[in-house]
Amino acid sequence: MARLLPLNVAVIFMLLLFLCTSLVCCNNGRRAGDPSETELSGFSVPLEHSFELDDVAKFQSRGSLLLKTGREPSVALTQNQLSEEDRAKLKEVAAVDGLYRIRVPRVFLQTERQAEGQMEGYLTAFVRACAMVESHLSDVITLHTDVSGFLIGVSIVTFPGACRGTEVEDEVDLEVFNTTLSIMAPVNAPGPETALFLERMEQETEKKGKNPQEQKSFFAKYWYLILGGAIFLMLTNSAQPPAGGGREQS
Repeated sequence: MARLLPLNVAVIFMLLLFLCTSLVCCNNGRRAGDPSETELSGFSVPLEHSFELDDVAKFQSRGSLLLKTGREPSVALTQNQLSEEDRAKLKEVAAVDGLYRIRVPRVFLQTERQAEGQMEGYLTAFVRACAMVESHLSDVITLHTDVSGFLIGVSIVTFPGACRGTEVEDEVDLEVFNTTLSIMAPVNAPGPETALFLERMEQETEKKGKNPQEQKSFFAKYWYLILGGAIFLMLTNSAQPPAGGGREQS
């Protein structure tokens, strides 16, 4: 019985060591309080629109943008349907060639920097209301950001973009928005190829060092041409008669 006691202790110790190792491996380096990737969500900002007969903007909610951060920020859109009153007013504004406006707040796309720039004014864009009506509420909205992820612009276009006077049915074509939404980040311009230029200069310098004939001066290279030209000038001057010579005496 005394011999079995150390053996039992050893078995229990091995089991505890195995369990501890399994827990460490399954943790994947994440602390107990850290959120998982699936738990990280984006943040929502309002999308507003305005279309008025007197051309004085009175914005109201059109929907909301759900901005998701990451290596490649993405955006999702939820929108409200136009009420019967709004559909009628939009057609009236289109009849007088008024404007359809949208706006979004200026915010950072990074979740950790929302408090720095949220609600510091709005970004506004507009199209002709008749284009919005004749496109059956089909538009493309693009959010433009700077290198730090701050929204600096918004644009809107419709398809088709021209107003042709086409009749549109309210109940069928002016109820639900058909919107394509995207984020446009700045593209880094190609930098100057300074290293390649210096490398080529070094290669040319090495070639000249290996070929000393290329380092000769202008006179050393073309001495025969210079000498030939000088001789030609001397012979030409000597062949000319002196001034006032050659006069016959009576």
